Amino acid sequence: MLADVFCRVIDNYGDIGVCWRLARQLRREHGWQVRLWVDDLRAAARLVPGVDERLARQQADGVEIVHWTRPAPPLSPGDVAIEAFACDPPAEFVQQMGDRVRPPVWINLEYLSAEAWVENCHALPSPQPGGLRKYFFFPGFTPATGGLLRERTLLAERDALQADPVGRAAFLLHAGVRELRPGERLATLFCYPDAQASLLADVLAAQPVPTLLAIPPGVAPYLSDGARGALRIVRIPFLAQPDYDRLLWCADLNFVRGEDSFVRAQWAGRPMVWHIYPQAGAAHVDKLQAWLDRYPCPPCAGALQTAWNGDAEAARLPELLAQAFEAGTLAEWKAQALAWSDSLGRQPDLAANLAAFCLALQENHR
Repeated sequence: MLADVFCRVIDNYGDIGVCWRLARQLRREHGWQVRLWVDDLRAAARLVPGVDERLARQQADGVEIVHWTRPAPPLSPGDVAIEAFACDPPAEFVQQMGDRVRPPVWINLEYLSAEAWVENCHALPSPQPGGLRKYFFFPGFTPATGGLLRERTLLAERDALQADPVGRAAFLLHAGVRELRPGERLATLFCYPDAQASLLADVLAAQPVPTLLAIPPGVAPYLSDGARGALRIVRIPFLAQPDYDRLLWCADLNFVRGEDSFVRAQWAGRPMVWHIYPQAGAAHVDKLQAWLDRYPCPPCAGALQTAWNGDAEAARLPELLAQAFEAGTLAEWKAQALAWSDSLGRQPDLAANLAAFCLALQENHR
């Protein structure tokens, strides 16, 4: 099975992050040949070790990386065409798809949502010019959706690291995080520019329990390395995806943003706060609430999610941050987060669902 995965980098590393995880998993776990078309090789090079942004075609971890230029490289379609987030494959490529006796399975991999309507739209076909059909494939949180990206060994690897204090300490040093002091908690911060990160730092500095806050490059640049009150801030280097996953596993609380880190924080089984990408017409508010309707957490932690996103509870943000960091609240939240992660882990993952869906369509068209 040869699949073409098309990715346009729109928002930093979220788009390429999802596409690279999917391409790599289809190759490793399902034995597919995968060509990942990317329009921004500089962004790809940050996430994919060994990628040279000067090359038009190259291999990385068994996946072929194709620089998606205009005009597009003259490559013949494979068995499956996956456009990520409605990015539309090149017109000449689509034309070739329609010219084939048996066209490729055409998938539009949609954005993740917990909204109920997703179940009704998942896997629906859409007629296209030239007799083609495009199928909408929705990631989601229920068996009636496409599921979430999750590698086969991910949760076992998470459990092993979380049960190994020596291994965690060694990893944190490798990741650029300073050694945790006795009784010190670890929090990570990955947010959009409009987040009230200074207020978060103020609250943590006034807490009775000390916190080490790890911040990646480019996030909240006004928060610099150093200590004040009960808070220590450390600026960590840009981490490859596997190391970022491990950092989330090691933390006591993760502030994440977008889609890719949002999903990975849930696999961490740790308390998390999601900074959702703002959308026109406040569509993101409904999307956030739909997830909160499913996500188990203490009441103050649920209110914190909306306050962090500037919604109805914004005025209570300092109070809610302080409540969420109370030891009893964090312990309850941690247990609920782990149970939520493990319940999601009992469902088939997105790559497995997608592979099975495409294979079934191929068989039906024989």
